[in-house]
Amino acid sequence: MVRYLFNDLIKKNNRRSNGRFLSLILLPFTFIMLVTIAGCSGSVKNTTDNALAVIEVSNPSSVKRSDEPLYWSFNDLGLADKPTVLSIWIGDKIVPSQIIDADGDGAVDGLFTLLNFDAGQTYSVTIKPTVASTQAISKRTQAEISVKVGGKWQVREEQKDPSRVLKNYVGGHFENRKMVSPPAHYEDHSFWIRYEGPGIESDKVGYRVYLDGRNGFDIFGKLKSDTALQNVGLDGYDSYHTLQEWGMDILKVGPTLGAGGFGAWDKNKVIPVESVGQRSAVITNNGDLFSSFKIDYTPWNFNDNSVNTRSHISMYGGSRLFKNTLNFDKKMGPLAVGFAIAKDTKLLKGNMNIPGDAFTYLASWGKQSLAGDNLGMAIFYRKIQSKGIANDGLSHIVVMAPQGKEVEYYFAAAWQQEGGDAIDSEAKFKAYLDETATRLSKPIRTRVKTAATHAAIKKIGNVADESLYFSKAMADSELTRKALGYHAGGWDVNRKRAPRFEYDIVGLLPFAYDELATATGQKKYANVKHEVTASFIQDNGAISAYDINEFNIDAVAPGRALLRVYKEIPKEKYRLALSELRKQLEKQPKTSNGAFWHKQKYPGQLWLDGVYMGMPYLTEYTLAFENGHALDEVEKEFMLTQELLRDPKTGMYHHAWDELKAQHWANKTTGLSPEYWSRGMGWLAMALVDVIELLPEDQQEMRAKLSAMSVDFAKTLKTYRDPTGTWWQIMDKANHVGNYRESSASAMFVYFFAKAARLGILTDENFGSNLDAFIASSYQGLVDEFILVHADGTISMTNQCLVAGLGFGRNGSYDYYMTERVFENDPKGTGPFILAGIEVNKQLKK
Repeated sequence: MVRYLFNDLIKKNNRRSNGRFLSLILLPFTFIMLVTIAGCSGSVKNTTDNALAVIEVSNPSSVKRSDEPLYWSFNDLGLADKPTVLSIWIGDKIVPSQIIDADGDGAVDGLFTLLNFDAGQTYSVTIKPTVASTQAISKRTQAEISVKVGGKWQVREEQKDPSRVLKNYVGGHFENRKMVSPPAHYEDHSFWIRYEGPGIESDKVGYRVYLDGRNGFDIFGKLKSDTALQNVGLDGYDSYHTLQEWGMDILKVGPTLGAGGFGAWDKNKVIPVESVGQRSAVITNNGDLFSSFKIDYTPWNFNDNSVNTRSHISMYGGSRLFKNTLNFDKKMGPLAVGFAIAKDTKLLKGNMNIPGDAFTYLASWGKQSLAGDNLGMAIFYRKIQSKGIANDGLSHIVVMAPQGKEVEYYFAAAWQQEGGDAIDSEAKFKAYLDETATRLSKPIRTRVKTAATHAAIKKIGNVADESLYFSKAMADSELTRKALGYHAGGWDVNRKRAPRFEYDIVGLLPFAYDELATATGQKKYANVKHEVTASFIQDNGAISAYDINEFNIDAVAPGRALLRVYKEIPKEKYRLALSELRKQLEKQPKTSNGAFWHKQKYPGQLWLDGVYMGMPYLTEYTLAFENGHALDEVEKEFMLTQELLRDPKTGMYHHAWDELKAQHWANKTTGLSPEYWSRGMGWLAMALVDVIELLPEDQQEMRAKLSAMSVDFAKTLKTYRDPTGTWWQIMDKANHVGNYRESSASAMFVYFFAKAARLGILTDENFGSNLDAFIASSYQGLVDEFILVHADGTISMTNQCLVAGLGFGRNGSYDYYMTERVFENDPKGTGPFILAGIEVNKQLKK
């Protein structure tokens, strides 16, 4: 276990925390800062003494991966001051690393490295505040922009357009610059910027962007792995269009999007980035392993729009990819991203039957290089951002919808003459495309353990006090970050969209804050439900960002937080909105045996998630307004869930059941989805204890049934708990390739156990072991495994499955669940974490 590598470090920092964070525990840098880049190798004995972090990194796939990029921010490492020296160790060897400015804001912000992995391989990485080595490492990337100095601008002799004065730069010599903003008279082929714009390369391939009205994206094919840009264009524009010792320009760009260029998409045509007030290029990183530059277009004018636009392009060693992150200062319409169309080439399209956040591609292969040989070009993009594939006669285009004010994509070129492992056939190119899409969709798994976190966390002695403390710390951190931004018309940071009236950001999280307000007496937590949930309720009772006709049971869950708003402020609009949610459940389609469909668009399907989304609200509403007449429906939903989704051999629950057996994920005999998804079971566990708590004394029979179901489930969960005290994303496949300990489900289960114990549902006798000890060790595991203390004093919850579902590209397989994005600080995890701490505090302080 990674956490045990810190034993020596913990002993040296065993003074107990007084309950305050980083102001007391930041490790001082008491070393001389000599170099920025860590060395290549070493033979010094490695220990965890003076370690800033010990990090487990794992290849989540069953194939080798070379040059996988890894980055850790200083904030995550607990470093308030920005160091100039850090080293990365694997065993007793130092691996190359680089301190970088990842976001391009002009200040270094974290540590970057590249690692090679065998299939399913796991490393333990140690990060230290030490000088690694003065030994040089090979330069595998480069970014530069170079302009002439010492000469002068002269009017061109031939002026085809008398309204324009064109100038060339005559004489002088080239010098590299960190930033270049061309003068107003600058145009293409002015002999001022070497190869006409900023360039970037890896040891595989190079690219350039024209810093003029063409905004062309071009490719430098490389014959060797050595950096080449410094030798390109020194004698003008002609030489690099023919084969040189290093390679050549291999793409005819013309009026196309070239190699991964972009523009606006308007009525089946591309609006180029042509009319721009000022272009400015800045080299943000020029390192051995990672390089990048940004171009600001201030503003980009097209049609009736004037948009300040930033393109941030980066590359890392061993990769053909450049990543382009586009940011805009206002909401944008659809964008065209693509590459030039060439004759006699084959268009290749990636799989679209994938989850929304997974990557796919659009590519071409054939004799389209200026050398007359084979060249492959590809755009890699997340399915969720695509609005379709198109072409305008000049370029193959992925039409992309910005998520808010941002678009992110990758471009890759593979030239037949490339040195080393050249891609010289269509079959090899197709294999590269599929492998790259998988690598982008399933990045390296990490488990981060930092000295700052261990110094801040009391090694659980009084779990009851610790648990409430961390609930408040998480709540305060999320208030600082984003929790109040989930109001109607606000912004869902993680999903990059306007908030909808949905279960997590508008329902679960405000509900957790309200529970914390009750536990602490602090009004700021109670106010969240008013500022977030209540903001969706219009004066006439209509609910913003909600459509009853979708019959989405997820949208019912915010009703619990809204009920609390109504109890404090009994306005008619809130009562009307609550009745609208009740009306949805009255009309919600059901299976033939009476189970609620998950959504209108998921016919005949019962999901574990839906039990939590609908049943606690229905219970509370029917008791408050209907004298409890719908409790039979609630009981039936739980009993059908147990009957249909529980596996009698394991005691675990399948994610979903399709009555029609029509879905591709459904077993054709049973209708069940194949895997045991932990958070699905977490939703069910929370629903059980929440409903039991709401039941009045005269519902003893229903209480007994749900309690028996809870006890059975608790014994199953005990069986599948990991030695760390946590649970895995797919519960019965611990340590399988790609699987990981998942924090949101782990928090839900801790909440379930603590609340079931407090309510008397679980006892030492029916659980079969010391229940309080089990709860305490599970909570300690939750904190030890997933909580990260930042340099700014906030905390985070790591390793959360962002979303998971079935259908629409989600096939329910093990590989599918491994493909969904792993996130931090999502309300589906932070909400249960806050609730878990409250319940642990209540149970263990009795």
